[in-house]
Amino acid sequence: GEAAPEPLYCSFGEELLGERTKARALLHEYNNKLDYADMESRTRVLSQLLGGMDAASPPFIEPPFRCDYGYNITVGSDVYMNFNCCVLDCNKVTIGSRVLFGPNVQIYTAAHPLAGSLRNGTKGPEYALPISIGDDVWVGGGAIVLPGVSIGNGSVVGAGAVVTRNVEPYTVVAGNPARLVRR
Repeated sequence: GEAAPEPLYCSFGEELLGERTKARALLHEYNNKLDYADMESRTRVLSQLLGGMDAASPPFIEPPFRCDYGYNITVGSDVYMNFNCCVLDCNKVTIGSRVLFGPNVQIYTAAHPLAGSLRNGTKGPEYALPISIGDDVWVGGGAIVLPGVSIGNGSVVGAGAVVTRNVEPYTVVAGNPARLVRR
């Protein structure tokens, strides 16, 4: 089988489990305890959770929102994420400015070796590749972005698309796997 990209790591090690636990506490507060209209508190929790954001124009993230660590996510200004977005940020996730996510968008930096003999359940390794989403991108509802993908400025990812490869700037992709439908 094909070798997994390096470095491989164990996501159930004590340190990473502890970091995910911290993120879960912040997500619980964000998703379940804050008044929806209390933008100041929402911004405070997001500033503690995320690795970087524009405090003058913080992201508007509809709860519930899910992520692994939070600190690997940086977000530009005027970003909107609809309900049920999930970001597995085991590597860097860079989201530009004026980006729109439909509901149920999933961003996966993490993956597992293809060889079953290496996967070994919760004891096995995984790897993660960065994801970059440019400025003025619209990611339609239910789209999935896979590890290592870059989505260029001004592009559109159709609802339900599975993005397995880079998306050129100012294009529209759709389908599974996502294919170019408009330049």
